[in-house]
Amino acid sequence: MPLTSRRLRAALLATASVTLVAATLPAPGPLGIGDRLFPHLGNPGYDVLSYDISLTYKGRNTEPLDAVTTIDARTTAPLERINLDFARGAVRSVEVDGLTSRFATAGEDLIVDAPFRLPAGVPVRITVRHTSDPSGDTAVGGWVPTADGLAMANQADAAHRVFPGNDHPADKAFFTFRVTAPKDLTVVAGGLPAGKRNHAGTTTWTYRTEHPMATELAQVSIGRSAVLHRTGPRGLPVRDVVPAADREKLEPWLKKTPAQLDWMEKQVGPYPFETYGLLVADTETGFELETQTLSLFERSLFTGTGYPEWYVDSVMVHELAHQWFGNSVSPGSWSDLWLNEGHATWYEARYAEEHAQKPMERRMREAYARSDTWRAAGGPPAHPDPPTPDHKISLFRPVVYDGSALVLYALRAEIGQAAFDRLERTWVRVHRNGSATTRQFTDLASRIAGRDLTAFFDGWLYGKKTPPMPGHPDWRTETPRNAVPAQGPARAPKPE
Repeated sequence: MPLTSRRLRAALLATASVTLVAATLPAPGPLGIGDRLFPHLGNPGYDVLSYDISLTYKGRNTEPLDAVTTIDARTTAPLERINLDFARGAVRSVEVDGLTSRFATAGEDLIVDAPFRLPAGVPVRITVRHTSDPSGDTAVGGWVPTADGLAMANQADAAHRVFPGNDHPADKAFFTFRVTAPKDLTVVAGGLPAGKRNHAGTTTWTYRTEHPMATELAQVSIGRSAVLHRTGPRGLPVRDVVPAADREKLEPWLKKTPAQLDWMEKQVGPYPFETYGLLVADTETGFELETQTLSLFERSLFTGTGYPEWYVDSVMVHELAHQWFGNSVSPGSWSDLWLNEGHATWYEARYAEEHAQKPMERRMREAYARSDTWRAAGGPPAHPDPPTPDHKISLFRPVVYDGSALVLYALRAEIGQAAFDRLERTWVRVHRNGSATTRQFTDLASRIAGRDLTAFFDGWLYGKKTPPMPGHPDWRTETPRNAVPAQGPARAPKPE
């Protein structure tokens, strides 16, 4: 059996004095795993297995939370330093396998000196005592202040503004959240409840995920909330978290979820997680977000008068579809975002077609007309232009929503309905609980179609111009106009 971290530490302790000499190491700097769109996101040399995140909320959503993040990982390469993504909060101390370690910051990295050179293939535990600060610029993500507390919106690169970690969807892990808050508040997090302890004036709530999760999908809600329970398909626990004062007003929307779950299961197979539900937050973000098992929605989406019922329904299905596409099967890189948003938009549009008589063909024809404009403004679906540095969610552009659903529409026409349905079900089954790439999707599509689809995908996913639509030779694209403003994550196009 491999050496444990403690046995390894004892075996290598004699070399610790050498590896701890700062002069033997180059100056610390941010690393990153080389994602084309976020070059400093994620870190090489280790694979995170689990996070245990303790947070203490003192009752003010502008005040830093005291926090302890414990990361259990396995090295994948020899390491003298461990880089973590962390950008907002004060670091008080770091331990590696129980030994106090020196640390520094560079860019958005927390860089930790290992007590000794760690070989590849061994377990390592990193414990960071820090603060988690919700008072920064909420436009860049992380904590989102609500009328009565906090929630999280970590997509795409903002989880490391809440806790240190390996903030890239290629490195998924199990999560435990332990949140202490004043006893008049309710805490809910992704996963299932795993304990609750009362103290003098406070309560500690614990939640654990049963499936690995990307950091961008973590969710913790703190507020004066009602937690509502119902049952979904096959006995699935459905849990909604809403402002306590709005529980009756929101019930007509919340009761739709079991039927929407049933509809999605009929399309692609069993729901992939241990629970699902809506987190309705009294805040304005400009988007909804598919945080794993507990999707984040703005209260105004349901209580305002600007959206017809069919549209709100389709947004609910969009976030639900993400639990399969984006959450259970996460993108291998951020250039694979089209697989998340294209599929969520696809099922959103299909649901609107079946339940609200909103024809898919009309929507796709309109998308086809605009597609060249979208590609000119933001790049092709599978090779999007980088986001602007001060507004990272500008990555979420029309080309990755309807522009990518258009790719799926063309693919279904190219390979036929039966092969397309088989592809969808196979994709979410084979890659469940993992991360996958565009190449893996296109290879699977070719195998299921029984022919090489490379030329088809080259044009539809990477071309500057939109290829002809199979079966619709009369469809035309418009001459590209000025750049289209970006959307926030996971918001369906507003109805005309």
